[in-house]
Parts: sequence; structure tokens; C-alpha cells
Amino acid sequence: MPRDAVVAAFDFDGTITTSDSLRDFVRCTVGRTRLIFGAICAAPWLAGMLIGTCERGTAKAHFLAATLGGMTRRELADAAQQYAADGLLMLIRPEMAVRVQEHKRRGHRLVLVSASPALYLKLWAQGAGFDAVLATELEFRDDRFSGRLASPNCWGPEKVRRLQQWFGSERPRVLFAYGDSAGDREMLALADHGWLRGQGEMPAIDA
Repeated sequence: MPRDAVVAAFDFDGTITTSDSLRDFVRCTVGRTRLIFGAICAAPWLAGMLIGTCERGTAKAHFLAATLGGMTRRELADAAQQYAADGLLMLIRPEMAVRVQEHKRRGHRLVLVSASPALYLKLWAQGAGFDAVLATELEFRDDRFSGRLASPNCWGPEKVRRLQQWFGSERPRVLFAYGDSAGDREMLALADHGWLRGQGEMPAIDA
């Protein structure tokens, strides 16, 4: 990371989008019936996540195993391509698209930091001009989705770990960060200018 770099780190779901993209991606890929079936199958782990007795990544893996498990890499790649070009665009908040482009216009480096799968986020982020995507990776075995995560769920402290890894030995001169939930608080605390949706106006971009 260049010493004089200015970086804008964005959470995705609820920050750039109006709703949860993972649930929407699953619905678009396998249909509403399979989505509901998967949620029922994963209900014990999803409930545990809500009350704090189950790690979020574990609950997510059970949900994805019940909905997308066994699909080939090619099938999921095709679904991600279609979703990024169509359904996902319907979720993007116009004001956040403007904010992203304002950072880009000023020459800032853009990084998307999300717990959602990199599978489709990388496709959207490339078109939006992001420099990097730090997100949750899916595991494939024998070219099929195993129903497991290949990386830690990129949420909470993991967002900071992934960001610092991406920074390398040099922290950027200025770090902006944008989030909307408890899973972003550590990243916002790391930033020079952090914004949490619902907590006032976005900071001025004067770097």
C-alpha cells in the first residue's frame, strides 16, 4: 500500500444495498421454495446465531449447504454472472453508487469488505471500479460446492484482519469506512472517517 494512499472501505449488504444480497442470490439461483427449505433445514444454526450460541460462519455454511450444496463450480459461476448483471443491480442504493464514484474520481483506492460470497461480489465490484474485494470464499471439492466456507466468514474482527493483510506493511494515509451493522464496528473504529448508516451524515471527502 503506497504511504500516501487514501482508501475507502465499504461494507456491502445494507450499506451499498437495500437488503441482504446472499438471500437474494440464493433465491435467484435455486428459487423461493428451495430457499425456504434451506432456511428450515438450517433453522437450529440460524437461531443459534441470533442468540449468540452459534458462530455466524457456521450458520451460513449450513444454510448454503442446504440450498446450493452440490452445485458445480460452473453452475454457480454462471448464476453469479447472471445475478451480478441483473438482480443485484436492483438492490444498489443510488446515493451509495454516487459515493463510490466520488471516491474513484478523486483517485482513492476502493475495497469492498463483506461477509457475502466473493463469488458474485467480485463481478459487481469490477464493474463499479473497486480495486479489491475482501469477502467470504466458498469451498469446492471435485469441482462442486462442498457446503463449507473456504475462508473465515468476513464479519466483525475478520474484516479488520483482512483489511490489514491487504494494506501490508503500510497503512494508508487516510482510511474512510462505511457500514450499517454491528459486524462493521471494528472496521469503522479502524478508520479515520467512519460512517454507520443511521448515525448522521456521511463524512466530507476532503482527502
